[in-house]
Amino acid sequence: MRPEPVVPREAADTARGAARPLGERPGCLAFVTDDASEAALRGGLPNLLGPTQLRRGDARTATRALEREATPHTLLVDITGLAEPVAALEALAAVCAPDVRVLVVGEQTDIGFYRQLTRDLCVAEYAHKPLTRDMVARLFGPQLAGQATEASKGGKVVAVCGMRGGSGATTVAVNLALQLAERSHGHVALLDLHLRGGTTGLMLGVRPGSGLRVALEEPERVDALFLDRAGLPIADRLRLIAAEEPLDSLPQPVEAGLRRVLDMLRSRANYVVIDLPMPPGPMERLALAAAWHAVLVLGPDLAGIRDTLAMRKLVAACGHARSTVVLNRLGLPGGLKRALVEEGLGAAPEVVIPDLPRELPRAANLGRPALRDSAALRRALAPLLREIAAVTTAAAAPSLMQRLLGRPGR
Repeated sequence: MRPEPVVPREAADTARGAARPLGERPGCLAFVTDDASEAALRGGLPNLLGPTQLRRGDARTATRALEREATPHTLLVDITGLAEPVAALEALAAVCAPDVRVLVVGEQTDIGFYRQLTRDLCVAEYAHKPLTRDMVARLFGPQLAGQATEASKGGKVVAVCGMRGGSGATTVAVNLALQLAERSHGHVALLDLHLRGGTTGLMLGVRPGSGLRVALEEPERVDALFLDRAGLPIADRLRLIAAEEPLDSLPQPVEAGLRRVLDMLRSRANYVVIDLPMPPGPMERLALAAAWHAVLVLGPDLAGIRDTLAMRKLVAACGHARSTVVLNRLGLPGGLKRALVEEGLGAAPEVVIPDLPRELPRAANLGRPALRDSAALRRALAPLLREIAAVTTAAAAPSLMQRLLGRPGR
């Protein structure tokens, strides 16, 4: 098969406008800045370069492209001339699927820089310019042929736990997943483990199928295409994996099934947000053990405070270093005041969401994420997003009338 020509800038920009589904991933995509490097790649890999797309540009060009395109299995980027190459590669990692194999070419020749890339950033291989055909074949050939050993990678699991029914954990999980996909530019999987009576699908205006139950009960039947068959696309980089089993059914998930599902999701998504049923049984404890961050959502009531204190101990027992307490519906008529909640918890909650009696029920009934219409919810979730993904939310622009009256947007 003949190699594809270098894609012109205009054609590349056009191609970026139509993002492919997460499952349609190219084999290899390369970005180089000069003709000599391109010639070395073509000459050093004549039999392996057939499915590879060669484009002109550096790591920053690759980042802009992969914000809209599917991540390839192998990505080669050029860092020549970049003032902060490590920062550029970290920005690139934020928009790529976690299982991508990254190859880098550049101008630096010292061994310390090579170790920094391969050990700290998990770059599969680095080659310095000028590239030769022999160098390309020797260093990059095994990588493109799939013979190299990949570093252990995987997306971060975030478990959202509601302390009591009606605390709003599903609302937090849904809107957090949307914000992660929107602001981090990473791939996000929203996993709803409420197999009966879950409401993530209702909030997002979709109806889940039976794929999740099958995967959890019979892990041997799950293959690499599970995410594409069972996952419902919500946005360009967000998929929902949920079930809607009849209330009279008796799902019997097994631990191997949950491990299999989490492993697959972590290999394809930068973040896996789990809407976790409470109180935690064996399956929920397994999910907590796999989580990198636990989000504890409570309402302004005594029962929520009691259960949050207990969950903090359970999270610590699972080996977590991070947990975030979210006080939801502050200002609810008849609810506890903030000072009393803080006194009961022994500390201030990291995130506080006000009671939004109109925005949230209306959004849920319309099957539309509340984040789309409620600037107050977006602002309230900003600290949580910053804690998990180190990104900020864009402030909502005030309307003309608000600017004239000097009032901030809600």
